[in-house]
Amino acid sequence: MKFVGLVGSNYDQSYNRKLLEFIRRQFKFKFELEVLEIDEVPMFNQDEKWDESFQLRLLYNKITRADGVIIATPEHNHTISASLKSVLEWLSYEVHPFENKPVMIVGASYYDQGTSRAQVHLRKILDAPGVNAYTLPGNEFLLGKAKEAFDAKGNIINEGTVKFLETCLDNFVKYVGVVSNLKKPKPIEPEDLDCGKPIATTITEVDPDDPEWVEKVAEITGAVSGDTYVKLDHGILTVNQIDMFLKAMPFELTYADDNNQFLYYNNAHQDPETMFAKRVPPQSGSRMSTVHGSLPPARMKNVEWVIGTLRNGNQEYVRTIVPGSPAGVINTHNYQAMYYPDVSYAGINEIVFNFQPWLDWYLKETGQRLVGGSGPFAPAGGHGDADATSGASDAGGEGDGGHGGGGADATSGASA
Repeated sequence: MKFVGLVGSNYDQSYNRKLLEFIRRQFKFKFELEVLEIDEVPMFNQDEKWDESFQLRLLYNKITRADGVIIATPEHNHTISASLKSVLEWLSYEVHPFENKPVMIVGASYYDQGTSRAQVHLRKILDAPGVNAYTLPGNEFLLGKAKEAFDAKGNIINEGTVKFLETCLDNFVKYVGVVSNLKKPKPIEPEDLDCGKPIATTITEVDPDDPEWVEKVAEITGAVSGDTYVKLDHGILTVNQIDMFLKAMPFELTYADDNNQFLYYNNAHQDPETMFAKRVPPQSGSRMSTVHGSLPPARMKNVEWVIGTLRNGNQEYVRTIVPGSPAGVINTHNYQAMYYPDVSYAGINEIVFNFQPWLDWYLKETGQRLVGGSGPFAPAGGHGDADATSGASDAGGEGDGGHGGGGADATSGASA
Protein backbone atom coordinates (compact mmCIF):
# COMPACT_ATOMS: atom_id res chain seq x y z
CA MET A 1 0.00 0.00 0.00
CA LYS A 2 1.10 3.57 -0.69
CA PHE A 3 0.35 6.22 1.93
CA VAL A 4 1.23 9.89 2.13
CA GLY A 5 1.92 11.64 5.42
CA LEU A 6 1.08 15.31 5.89
CA VAL A 7 3.29 17.27 8.28
CA GLY A 8 0.68 19.42 9.97
CA SER A 9 3.12 22.20 10.77
CA ASN A 10 5.47 24.46 8.83
CA TYR A 11 7.94 24.59 11.72
CA ASP A 12 11.46 23.45 10.74
CA GLN A 13 11.95 21.44 13.93
CA SER A 14 8.47 19.91 14.02
CA TYR A 15 8.11 16.82 16.18
CA ASN A 16 5.21 15.77 13.98
CA ARG A 17 7.64 15.58 11.06
CA LYS A 18 9.89 13.45 13.30
CA LEU A 19 6.94 11.21 14.07
CA LEU A 20 6.09 10.68 10.40
CA GLU A 21 9.73 10.06 9.51
CA PHE A 22 9.91 7.46 12.27
CA ILE A 23 6.77 5.76 10.94
CA ARG A 24 8.24 5.76 7.43
CA ARG A 25 11.48 4.09 8.58
CA GLN A 26 10.12 1.75 11.23
CA PHE A 27 7.24 0.30 9.24
CA LYS A 28 8.64 0.44 5.69
CA PHE A 29 7.89 -3.25 5.15
CA LYS A 30 4.22 -2.83 6.04
CA PHE A 31 3.51 0.04 3.63
CA GLU A 32 5.21 2.79 1.64
CA LEU A 33 4.93 6.23 3.23
CA GLU A 34 5.93 9.49 1.55
CA VAL A 35 6.18 12.48 3.88
CA LEU A 36 4.79 15.71 2.39
CA GLU A 37 5.35 19.29 3.56
CA ILE A 38 2.84 22.15 3.68
CA ASP A 39 5.33 24.97 4.31
CA GLU A 40 4.86 26.73 0.94
CA VAL A 41 1.06 26.64 0.80
CA PRO A 42 -0.39 30.18 0.82
CA MET A 43 -3.12 31.14 3.25
CA PHE A 44 -6.51 30.20 1.89
CA ASN A 45 -8.14 32.87 -0.25
CA GLN A 46 -11.17 31.91 -2.32
CA ASP A 47 -10.43 34.75 -4.76
CA GLU A 48 -7.20 33.02 -5.82
CA LYS A 49 -6.70 29.85 -7.87
CA TRP A 50 -5.52 26.80 -5.99
CA ASP A 51 -3.56 25.39 -8.92
CA GLU A 52 -1.26 28.42 -9.08
CA SER A 53 0.61 26.89 -6.12
CA PHE A 54 3.02 24.09 -7.07
CA GLN A 55 2.85 22.61 -3.57
CA LEU A 56 -0.96 22.53 -3.62
CA ARG A 57 -0.93 20.79 -7.01
CA LEU A 58 1.59 18.32 -5.62
CA LEU A 59 -0.50 17.67 -2.51
CA TYR A 60 -3.68 17.27 -4.56
CA ASN A 61 -2.11 14.75 -6.94
CA LYS A 62 -0.27 12.81 -4.23
CA ILE A 63 -3.38 12.51 -2.05
CA THR A 64 -5.55 11.57 -5.04
CA ARG A 65 -3.22 8.72 -6.04
CA ALA A 66 -2.47 7.45 -2.51
CA ASP A 67 -4.26 4.52 -0.88
CA GLY A 68 -4.48 6.44 2.36
CA VAL A 69 -3.33 9.56 4.23
CA ILE A 70 -1.72 9.93 7.66
CA ILE A 71 -1.96 13.44 9.10
CA ALA A 72 0.40 14.34 11.95
CA THR A 73 -1.13 17.35 13.68
CA PRO A 74 0.34 19.62 16.32
CA GLU A 75 -1.92 21.41 18.79
CA HIS A 76 -2.04 25.20 18.77
CA ASN A 77 -4.48 26.86 21.18
CA HIS A 78 -6.55 23.68 21.50
CA THR A 79 -6.84 23.19 17.74
CA ILE A 80 -4.82 22.39 14.61
CA SER A 81 -2.26 24.75 13.13
CA ALA A 82 -3.29 27.62 10.85
CA SER A 83 -1.15 26.18 8.06
CA LEU A 84 -2.89 22.76 8.19
CA LYS A 85 -6.32 24.41 8.35
CA SER A 86 -5.44 26.45 5.26
CA VAL A 87 -4.40 23.31 3.36
CA LEU A 88 -7.70 21.64 4.21
CA GLU A 89 -9.59 24.75 3.08
CA TRP A 90 -7.80 24.78 -0.30
CA LEU A 91 -8.36 21.06 -0.82
CA SER A 92 -12.09 21.17 -0.10
CA TYR A 93 -13.16 24.30 -1.97
CA GLU A 94 -12.78 23.65 -5.72
CA VAL A 95 -11.12 20.23 -5.54
CA HIS A 96 -11.81 17.36 -3.16
CA PRO A 97 -8.94 14.85 -2.94
CA PHE A 98 -9.93 13.75 0.58
CA GLU A 99 -13.38 12.63 -0.50
CA ASN A 100 -13.82 8.93 0.37
CA LYS A 101 -10.09 8.76 1.18
CA PRO A 102 -9.02 6.74 4.27
CA VAL A 103 -7.28 9.05 6.76
CA MET A 104 -5.49 8.31 10.02
CA ILE A 105 -4.68 11.03 12.58
CA VAL A 106 -1.59 11.03 14.78
CA GLY A 107 0.05 13.84 16.72
CA ALA A 108 2.97 14.86 18.89
CA SER A 109 3.03 17.62 21.48
CA TYR A 110 5.27 19.00 24.22
CA TYR A 111 2.67 18.29 26.90
CA ASP A 112 1.13 15.23 28.56
CA GLN A 113 -2.15 15.20 26.64
CA GLY A 114 -0.45 14.94 23.27
CA THR A 115 -2.68 16.57 20.68
CA SER A 116 -6.00 15.30 21.98
CA ARG A 117 -8.04 18.47 21.44
CA ALA A 118 -6.53 19.12 18.01
CA GLN A 119 -7.29 15.55 16.94
CA VAL A 120 -10.93 15.86 18.01
CA HIS A 121 -11.23 19.10 16.03
CA LEU A 122 -9.46 17.59 13.00
CA ARG A 123 -11.88 14.65 12.97
CA LYS A 124 -14.79 17.08 12.73
CA ILE A 125 -13.12 18.98 9.88
CA LEU A 126 -12.42 15.78 7.93
CA ASP A 127 -16.08 14.83 8.27
CA ALA A 128 -17.30 18.20 6.96
CA PRO A 129 -19.06 18.61 3.58
CA GLY A 130 -16.46 19.18 0.89
CA VAL A 131 -13.86 17.14 2.75
CA ASN A 132 -15.79 13.90 3.35
CA ALA A 133 -12.82 11.77 4.35
CA TYR A 134 -13.15 8.30 5.84
CA THR A 135 -11.33 8.89 9.14
CA LEU A 136 -10.11 5.83 11.06
CA PRO A 137 -12.24 5.60 14.22
CA GLY A 138 -10.58 5.09 17.58
CA ASN A 139 -6.87 4.25 17.44
CA GLU A 140 -5.90 7.64 18.87
CA PHE A 141 -2.13 7.96 18.91
CA LEU A 142 -1.20 10.91 21.12
CA LEU A 143 2.54 11.31 21.65
CA GLY A 144 3.04 13.52 24.71
CA LYS A 145 6.28 15.05 26.01
CA ALA A 146 7.68 14.90 22.49
CA LYS A 147 10.98 16.52 23.46
CA GLU A 148 11.87 13.49 25.58
CA ALA A 149 10.15 10.89 23.35
CA PHE A 150 12.83 10.61 20.63
CA ASP A 151 16.46 9.58 20.82
CA ALA A 152 19.29 11.28 18.92
CA LYS A 153 18.53 9.22 15.80
CA GLY A 154 14.88 10.25 15.73
CA ASN A 155 13.53 6.94 17.04
CA ILE A 156 10.78 6.71 19.68
CA ILE A 157 12.43 5.48 22.86
CA ASN A 158 9.57 3.77 24.70
CA GLU A 159 8.94 0.26 23.36
CA GLY A 160 5.36 0.21 24.60
CA THR A 161 4.64 3.41 22.66
CA VAL A 162 6.13 1.90 19.49
CA LYS A 163 4.05 -1.25 19.97
CA PHE A 164 0.84 0.74 20.38
CA LEU A 165 1.69 2.83 17.31
CA GLU A 166 2.22 -0.39 15.34
CA THR A 167 -1.19 -1.68 16.45
CA CYS A 168 -2.86 1.54 15.31
CA LEU A 169 -1.08 1.40 11.95
CA ASP A 170 -2.00 -2.27 11.46
CA ASN A 171 -5.61 -1.33 12.07
CA PHE A 172 -5.31 1.50 9.53
CA VAL A 173 -3.96 -0.90 6.90
CA LYS A 174 -6.97 -3.18 7.49
CA TYR A 175 -9.29 -0.16 7.42
CA VAL A 176 -7.89 0.99 4.08
CA GLY A 177 -8.49 -2.48 2.67
CA VAL A 178 -12.14 -2.35 3.70
CA VAL A 179 -12.78 1.26 2.67
CA SER A 180 -11.13 0.78 -0.74
CA ASN A 181 -14.03 -1.48 -1.68
CA LEU A 182 -16.37 1.50 -1.23
CA LYS A 183 -14.29 3.77 -3.45
CA LYS A 184 -16.00 4.96 -6.61
CA PRO A 185 -13.74 5.73 -9.58
CA LYS A 186 -13.79 9.27 -10.87
CA PRO A 187 -15.90 9.75 -14.00
CA ILE A 188 -13.81 9.55 -17.16
CA GLU A 189 -14.07 12.48 -19.53
CA PRO A 190 -13.88 11.89 -23.31
CA GLU A 191 -10.28 11.77 -24.51
CA ASP A 192 -9.04 13.85 -27.44
CA LEU A 193 -7.06 11.23 -29.38
CA ASP A 194 -6.30 13.73 -32.16
CA CYS A 195 -3.64 15.70 -30.22
CA GLY A 196 -5.91 18.75 -30.18
CA LYS A 197 -4.66 20.12 -26.85
CA PRO A 198 -0.97 20.99 -27.32
CA ILE A 199 1.22 20.93 -24.21
CA ALA A 200 4.48 22.78 -23.50
CA THR A 201 6.57 20.19 -25.35
CA THR A 202 4.31 19.77 -28.38
CA ILE A 203 5.94 20.71 -31.70
CA THR A 204 3.08 22.29 -33.64
CA GLU A 205 5.05 23.11 -36.81
CA VAL A 206 4.93 19.49 -38.04
CA ASP A 207 1.76 17.46 -38.56
CA PRO A 208 1.80 14.54 -36.08
CA ASP A 209 0.95 12.04 -38.81
CA ASP A 210 3.78 13.13 -41.08
CA PRO A 211 5.81 9.92 -41.78
CA GLU A 212 9.00 12.01 -41.50
CA TRP A 213 7.94 13.56 -38.19
CA VAL A 214 11.07 12.47 -36.29
CA GLU A 215 13.51 13.93 -38.83
CA LYS A 216 11.60 17.20 -39.27
CA VAL A 217 11.09 17.78 -35.56
CA ALA A 218 14.73 16.95 -34.85
CA GLU A 219 15.77 19.68 -37.27
CA ILE A 220 13.37 22.27 -35.84
CA THR A 221 14.34 21.62 -32.23
CA GLY A 222 18.04 21.02 -32.78
CA ALA A 223 17.65 17.66 -31.04
CA VAL A 224 20.97 16.16 -29.97
CA SER A 225 22.14 12.73 -31.10
CA GLY A 226 25.18 10.45 -31.23
CA ASP A 227 27.77 10.90 -28.50
CA THR A 228 26.31 14.12 -27.09
CA TYR A 229 26.01 13.84 -23.31
CA VAL A 230 22.65 14.11 -21.54
CA LYS A 231 22.36 14.75 -17.80
CA LEU A 232 19.72 12.49 -16.24
CA ASP A 233 18.41 12.51 -12.66
CA HIS A 234 21.05 10.03 -11.46
CA GLY A 235 23.62 9.77 -14.21
CA ILE A 236 25.09 11.09 -17.43
CA LEU A 237 24.78 9.14 -20.67
CA THR A 238 25.27 9.87 -24.33
CA VAL A 239 22.28 9.69 -26.66
CA ASN A 240 23.78 6.54 -28.18
CA GLN A 241 24.07 4.97 -24.73
CA ILE A 242 20.43 5.81 -23.97
CA ASP A 243 19.40 4.22 -27.27
CA MET A 244 21.44 1.09 -26.53
CA PHE A 245 20.07 0.92 -23.00
CA LEU A 246 16.45 1.12 -24.16
CA LYS A 247 16.89 -1.30 -27.05
CA ALA A 248 18.54 -3.84 -24.74
CA MET A 249 15.47 -3.92 -22.49
CA PRO A 250 13.77 -7.34 -22.68
CA PHE A 251 10.51 -5.53 -23.43
CA GLU A 252 8.83 -3.62 -26.20
CA LEU A 253 8.58 -0.08 -24.84
CA THR A 254 6.32 2.75 -26.01
CA TYR A 255 5.52 6.24 -24.74
CA ALA A 256 2.55 8.50 -25.47
CA ASP A 257 2.38 11.93 -23.82
CA ASP A 258 -0.58 13.60 -22.11
CA ASN A 259 -1.61 15.19 -25.42
CA ASN A 260 -2.17 11.62 -26.66
CA GLN A 261 0.69 11.83 -29.12
CA PHE A 262 2.65 8.62 -29.73
CA LEU A 263 6.24 9.80 -29.35
CA TYR A 264 8.54 6.80 -29.00
CA TYR A 265 9.11 3.06 -29.22
CA ASN A 266 12.36 1.12 -28.78
CA ASN A 267 12.84 -0.01 -32.37
CA ALA A 268 14.83 -3.18 -31.70
CA HIS A 269 13.06 -5.45 -34.25
CA GLN A 270 14.04 -5.58 -37.90
CA ASP A 271 10.72 -7.24 -38.72
CA PRO A 272 7.68 -5.58 -37.06
CA GLU A 273 5.67 -8.76 -37.64
CA THR A 274 7.74 -10.47 -34.94
CA MET A 275 6.65 -7.92 -32.31
CA PHE A 276 3.92 -8.63 -29.79
CA ALA A 277 2.63 -5.09 -30.37
CA LYS A 278 3.54 -4.23 -33.94
CA ARG A 279 5.24 -0.86 -34.43
CA VAL A 280 6.65 0.81 -37.53
CA PRO A 281 8.91 3.91 -37.71
CA PRO A 282 6.37 6.24 -39.39
CA GLN A 283 4.13 5.92 -36.33
CA SER A 284 6.47 7.96 -34.11
CA GLY A 285 4.81 11.34 -33.56
CA SER A 286 1.39 10.14 -34.70
CA ARG A 287 -1.95 10.92 -33.16
CA MET A 288 -3.31 8.11 -31.01
CA SER A 289 -6.38 8.13 -33.24
CA THR A 290 -4.10 7.29 -36.18
CA VAL A 291 -2.10 4.65 -34.32
CA HIS A 292 -5.36 2.91 -33.45
CA GLY A 293 -7.17 3.76 -36.66
CA SER A 294 -7.89 0.12 -37.51
CA LEU A 295 -9.94 -0.42 -34.34
CA PRO A 296 -13.75 -0.41 -34.46
CA PRO A 297 -15.49 2.41 -32.54
CA ALA A 298 -16.34 0.20 -29.56
CA ARG A 299 -12.71 -0.74 -29.08
CA MET A 300 -11.60 2.90 -29.46
CA LYS A 301 -13.80 3.66 -26.45
CA ASN A 302 -11.66 1.26 -24.47
CA VAL A 303 -8.52 3.07 -25.57
CA GLU A 304 -10.10 6.17 -24.04
CA TRP A 305 -11.00 4.18 -20.92
CA VAL A 306 -7.41 3.14 -20.24
CA ILE A 307 -6.03 6.64 -20.84
CA GLY A 308 -8.78 8.25 -18.77
CA THR A 309 -8.33 5.75 -15.94
CA LEU A 310 -4.63 6.53 -15.69
CA ARG A 311 -5.14 10.27 -16.19
CA ASN A 312 -7.73 10.41 -13.38
CA GLY A 313 -5.61 8.48 -10.95
CA ASN A 314 -8.28 5.78 -10.61
CA GLN A 315 -5.45 3.28 -11.15
CA GLU A 316 -1.68 3.63 -11.51
CA TYR A 317 -1.51 0.87 -14.10
CA VAL A 318 -3.65 -1.37 -16.28
CA ARG A 319 -2.53 -4.87 -17.26
CA THR A 320 -3.81 -7.30 -19.83
CA ILE A 321 -2.91 -10.64 -21.41
CA VAL A 322 -3.64 -11.07 -25.11
CA PRO A 323 -5.53 -14.35 -25.58
CA GLY A 324 -4.94 -16.82 -28.38
CA SER A 325 -1.15 -16.65 -28.29
CA PRO A 326 0.87 -19.67 -29.45
CA ALA A 327 2.37 -22.24 -27.07
CA GLY A 328 5.22 -20.75 -25.10
CA VAL A 329 3.85 -17.19 -25.28
CA ILE A 330 2.01 -15.20 -22.60
CA ASN A 331 1.61 -11.88 -24.42
CA THR A 332 1.53 -9.38 -21.54
CA HIS A 333 0.87 -5.64 -21.77
CA ASN A 334 1.36 -3.21 -18.89
CA TYR A 335 0.25 0.44 -19.12
CA GLN A 336 1.84 2.63 -16.46
CA ALA A 337 0.94 6.25 -15.76
CA MET A 338 3.84 8.72 -15.88
CA TYR A 339 3.91 11.95 -13.88
CA TYR A 340 5.28 15.49 -14.04
CA PRO A 341 7.15 16.88 -10.99
CA ASP A 342 3.82 18.01 -9.48
CA VAL A 343 2.55 14.42 -10.00
CA SER A 344 -0.02 15.43 -12.61
CA TYR A 345 -0.48 12.98 -15.47
CA ALA A 346 2.31 13.08 -18.08
CA GLY A 347 1.40 10.17 -20.33
CA ILE A 348 1.63 6.38 -20.60
CA ASN A 349 4.65 4.12 -20.47
CA GLU A 350 3.73 0.78 -22.02
CA ILE A 351 5.71 -2.43 -21.56
CA VAL A 352 4.94 -5.45 -23.76
CA PHE A 353 6.67 -8.79 -23.23
CA ASN A 354 6.34 -12.57 -23.21
CA PHE A 355 5.83 -13.52 -19.57
CA GLN A 356 6.25 -17.26 -20.20
CA PRO A 357 10.09 -17.42 -20.05
CA TRP A 358 10.08 -15.45 -16.79
CA LEU A 359 7.50 -17.82 -15.34
CA ASP A 360 9.41 -20.90 -16.52
CA TRP A 361 12.63 -19.57 -14.98
CA TYR A 362 10.92 -18.85 -11.66
CA LEU A 363 9.37 -22.32 -11.46
CA LYS A 364 12.68 -23.97 -12.30
CA GLU A 365 14.65 -21.93 -9.76
CA THR A 366 12.15 -22.49 -6.95
CA GLY A 367 11.26 -26.10 -7.76
CA GLN A 368 7.57 -25.23 -7.95
CA ARG A 369 5.00 -26.06 -10.61
CA LEU A 370 1.62 -24.79 -11.71
CA VAL A 371 -1.35 -27.03 -11.02
CA GLY A 372 -5.02 -26.87 -11.96
CA GLY A 373 -6.89 -23.78 -13.03
CA SER A 374 -8.63 -22.75 -16.20
CA GLY A 375 -9.04 -19.51 -18.09
CA PRO A 376 -9.48 -17.80 -21.43
CA PHE A 377 -5.80 -17.88 -22.37
CA ALA A 378 -5.47 -21.31 -23.95
CA PRO A 379 -2.71 -21.61 -26.59
CA ALA A 380 -3.76 -21.01 -30.17
CA GLY A 381 -2.19 -19.83 -33.39
CA GLY A 382 -0.58 -16.46 -34.04
CA HIS A 383 -0.04 -13.59 -31.59
CA GLY A 384 -3.71 -13.40 -30.74
CA ASP A 385 -6.26 -10.93 -32.04
CA ALA A 386 -3.81 -8.06 -31.75
CA ASP A 387 -4.46 -4.86 -33.65
CA ALA A 388 -1.86 -4.34 -36.36
CA THR A 389 -0.48 -1.14 -34.93
CA SER A 390 -1.17 -1.38 -31.26
CA GLY A 391 -1.44 -4.92 -30.10
CA ALA A 392 -5.02 -4.19 -29.17
CA SER A 393 -7.01 -7.26 -28.26
CA ASP A 394 -10.10 -8.51 -26.57
CA ALA A 395 -8.13 -9.40 -23.48
CA GLY A 396 -9.39 -8.55 -20.04
CA GLY A 397 -7.34 -6.07 -18.04
CA GLU A 398 -6.36 -5.54 -14.50
CA GLY A 399 -5.16 -2.57 -12.48
CA ASP A 400 -4.11 -1.83 -8.95
CA GLY A 401 -7.67 -1.13 -8.01
CA GLY A 402 -9.36 -3.74 -10.16
CA HIS A 403 -10.44 -3.15 -13.72
CA GLY A 404 -13.86 -1.73 -13.22
CA GLY A 405 -15.76 -1.56 -16.44
CA GLY A 406 -14.52 -3.74 -19.24
CA GLY A 407 -11.31 -5.34 -20.38
CA ALA A 408 -8.25 -3.38 -21.33
CA ASP A 409 -6.62 -3.40 -24.69
CA ALA A 410 -2.94 -3.68 -25.21
CA THR A 411 -0.82 -0.66 -26.03
CA SER A 412 -3.39 1.77 -25.85
CA GLY A 413 -5.51 -0.11 -24.06
CA ALA A 414 -8.51 -1.16 -26.01
CA SER A 415 -10.75 -4.13 -25.60
CA ALA A 416 -14.10 -5.44 -26.58
